Amino acid sequence: MNRLSSDKRKAVISSLVEGASINSTVRITGVSKPTILKLLADLGCACAAYHHGHVRGLKPARIECDEVWSFVYCKAKNVSKAESPVEGAGDCWTWTAIDPDSKMILTYHVGLRSYDDAVAFMLDLSERITNKTQLTTDGFGAYPAAVRNAFGQFVDYGQLVKVFKGTAPDHARYSPAECVGCRKERVIGAPDFDTMSTSIVERSNLTIRMGMRRFTRLTNGHSKKVENHGHALAVFFMFYNYCRVHSTMKTSPAVKVGLADHVWTMDELIGLLD
Repeated sequence: MNRLSSDKRKAVISSLVEGASINSTVRITGVSKPTILKLLADLGCACAAYHHGHVRGLKPARIECDEVWSFVYCKAKNVSKAESPVEGAGDCWTWTAIDPDSKMILTYHVGLRSYDDAVAFMLDLSERITNKTQLTTDGFGAYPAAVRNAFGQFVDYGQLVKVFKGTAPDHARYSPAECVGCRKERVIGAPDFDTMSTSIVERSNLTIRMGMRRFTRLTNGHSKKVENHGHALAVFFMFYNYCRVHSTMKTSPAVKVGLADHVWTMDELIGLLD
């Protein structure tokens, strides 16, 4: 069986994690679309397994959580009209938890914006940290019960609830309504109101949209299958945590938290396949 050379595999993955679409990567690298999707699936599984097994035993002083919207195949409102929608078609939410000091993505979850997904997300997060940390989320109603279920009282948890002015006009429907203020609410323990924030995780959402073409709005680069969506996220977050040097830290998040002793190269990332 023919196998892509190391240089070709590196070119394909480098293109994808820098925001190119699958079809653009075909044109840039000359590698066929089925081969790229097969590489993405194989590396995605390897990255997810590595993250699951190694991103543990962490002691972040603070954690910020948020959800970023996308869709698979078509938007939820169009699923009923689609001729042959795939399983998982419709709205898709990526839940992320980030350490604002190291910029480490501690965990992520792909699903809906529901109570069950909030529970699964928080349970996974709680298994990765060993200290009593401060946790901040937005005002989504499923969070408090999910946090209690996962952490009990062993967390200082508060919600940052934004107050919006009316609704966004039709011409700005992809932007939130004007935020006129926010309030901080204590939910569990004694969170420090001065350091409660979701600004870093919200900035991380922008990085996700810029780094993965399938998150870009108003294009046809969206995910067509939920499995490929998950594979792309696994590869991107592995690259983000281990390979990408953050300008403010001059190193990668994994080095900052002690999970790696050097910034990984793309060859090392792709080496997870071997």
